[in-house]
Amino acid sequence: MAQGCPITGLEVALTDLQSSQNNVRHHTEEISVDRLVVRRGQAFSITLYFKNRGFQPGMDSIMFVAETGPLPDLAKGTRAVFSFTGSGGPSPWIASLEANRANSLEVSLCAPPIAAVGRYLLKIRIDSYQGFVTAYQLGEFILLFNPWCPADAVYLESEPQRQEYVVNDYGFIYQGSKSWIRPCPWNYGQFEENIIDICLELLEKSLNFQVDPSTDCALRGSPVYTSRVVCAMINSNDDNGVLNGNWSENYVDGINPAEWTGSVAILKQWHATGCQPVRYGQCWVFAAVMCTVMRCLGIPTRVITNFDSGHDTDGNLIIDEYYDNTGRILENMKKDTVWNFHVWNECWMARKDLPPGYGGWQVLDATPQETSNGLYCCGPASVKVIKEGEIDLNYDTRFAFSMVNADCMSWLVYGGKEQKLHQDTATVGNFISTKSIQSDERDDITESYKYEEGSLQEREVFLKALQKLQATRSQGPHQANSNPFSSVPPRHNSARSPDSPSLQPSDVLQVSLKFELLDSPKMGQDINFVLLAVNMSPQFKDLKLNLSAQSLLHDGSPLVPFWQDTAFITLFPEEEKSYPCKILYSQYSQYLSTDKLIRISALGEEKNSPEKILVNKIITLTFPGIMINVLGAAFVNQPLTVQVVFSNPLSEPVEDCVLTLEGSGLFRKQQRVLIGVLKPHHKASITLKTVPFKSGQRQIQANLRSNRFKDIKGYKNVYVDIGL
Repeated sequence: MAQGCPITGLEVALTDLQSSQNNVRHHTEEISVDRLVVRRGQAFSITLYFKNRGFQPGMDSIMFVAETGPLPDLAKGTRAVFSFTGSGGPSPWIASLEANRANSLEVSLCAPPIAAVGRYLLKIRIDSYQGFVTAYQLGEFILLFNPWCPADAVYLESEPQRQEYVVNDYGFIYQGSKSWIRPCPWNYGQFEENIIDICLELLEKSLNFQVDPSTDCALRGSPVYTSRVVCAMINSNDDNGVLNGNWSENYVDGINPAEWTGSVAILKQWHATGCQPVRYGQCWVFAAVMCTVMRCLGIPTRVITNFDSGHDTDGNLIIDEYYDNTGRILENMKKDTVWNFHVWNECWMARKDLPPGYGGWQVLDATPQETSNGLYCCGPASVKVIKEGEIDLNYDTRFAFSMVNADCMSWLVYGGKEQKLHQDTATVGNFISTKSIQSDERDDITESYKYEEGSLQEREVFLKALQKLQATRSQGPHQANSNPFSSVPPRHNSARSPDSPSLQPSDVLQVSLKFELLDSPKMGQDINFVLLAVNMSPQFKDLKLNLSAQSLLHDGSPLVPFWQDTAFITLFPEEEKSYPCKILYSQYSQYLSTDKLIRISALGEEKNSPEKILVNKIITLTFPGIMINVLGAAFVNQPLTVQVVFSNPLSEPVEDCVLTLEGSGLFRKQQRVLIGVLKPHHKASITLKTVPFKSGQRQIQANLRSNRFKDIKGYKNVYVDIGL
């Protein structure tokens, strides 16, 4: 040996992380082709190039080191040391020798499917013959959850579902009301430039990381833990989270939540301002941004809308609503609310912390409503747990159950006293919606949350939930004297009218009331409707009806009444009469909220009777959308012309008009076009050019705002060909 060529230490000259090839195999090529982004539980290849000689298995020993977090620790799993010994070694990380050439070595590495996600540093130590030791930093890589790996807790078996809930970067968030469900286009943009870095920065700004960074990083292997951290960081109630919530209708120092069309601008603004919360968000914005972050990290996620969503603040599974003698909602007494719609997320994961059978879709709600273990987050709560009423299981299942299946109690407040009007079991939780898989259609998933309304199973589940609640806490404020749930209650109770939406008349008055619209209510036009009164009894009925109208926010908060009327109707036995009503545009225009919701109510009473009957109806004003035309075929790196057509739906001029457009893979950043003034009912169009930079199915999202409306939306799906 001494007289031959001497054996020297093996020196690494260059490392090829094969980012482009690895990222394609790991479904991360849209995140980057220059940086290595891989998924746990799946092998990736690197090539080591040596300076002086090739690798000699009998002479050289290679040890790899992978580290994440500020304090890597072998015991906590944030530091791994492993060699070519295969899976039988002490580390769950695996290194395999793929090819040994003259001056290079191709190696396959694989992180275990339980490894913590995040940014990793990859190192190498080479021990050679005669004690030569060399050590190198090979480079950085990002490790994500892997829904393609059967051993990963987020494994999703269906490839179409993986494409929809992980890969798809656009979608729809459903808004409006149960009688007018409107798809709102949204750009999730989870693979846009720098979004992965912002998502990792978000984890490092969490209170969990600030208090104990070592433990926080170690726990990032759990999707249950990671989802709770992200959920708390989307809102800013406890920390410098991404979004400030605002339901005041005053947005002068920020952006009206209705104007956003995507998550990318929000996340980039949060990052660019040193992680200062972005103003402002409401439920659909919180959910959309969380969807972006979770899909980026590799956890299958979808956005869910629940119409007539309960917000049970006192935790008794009852939503209490208070009315005055005109049928007007009393805001100053409202603690519980029924949101016209509420939006949250579902994330797919195993739940080994729960009894068997409760994995799968989990509710996570980033809207700051109530605290969970001291932080404003909600979930993950198993959808199957919610359906079965097992509200004592983690996390926040009692609150999630009440959002879809609480009962409603209405009270008349008059002369300092409260009179129970009705109890309704069917008001809360309707048309629970999400975007269909690889389709622009709406998917109704109500049956995954609860049994059919009116069924014995649904009432039994509610009673089970109530019994579990009462086993751990005292009764709610209106259950002190008697328990209305001592047995399975009837579907409806007392004087609930059809639009409320009970279909039974008052048992005492034997009168049914119902509102009917005479035409489709459109923004800028008068609202014409009738109140139908039906006498179900063999006696004459002399009715006094107090009618009112007030705008609503989507969270159920009422604004000041702007219209009132009083009607006196005499009904012969079994007679039906209609009372015509009209609300002029001039009466409601100054009071309309961004949500364009109007609640009409009527409180009826018979002469010389203490009994009351309440009917109400929520009207959603419709408006024309934006039309987008793509002129010609779309190709990567080729100019594309887009025409946008929009109009002013009002019979008065609107000012400060701004059109915004965005679309992942189509626009590098959000486009803003100042329009200025639009004349009454004026239609206008603009044409602009862009250069698509990603192939495949894409979507353009557009929004038009003015001083009179904030969220006229439009979208256009575009297929971008890779070209020559």
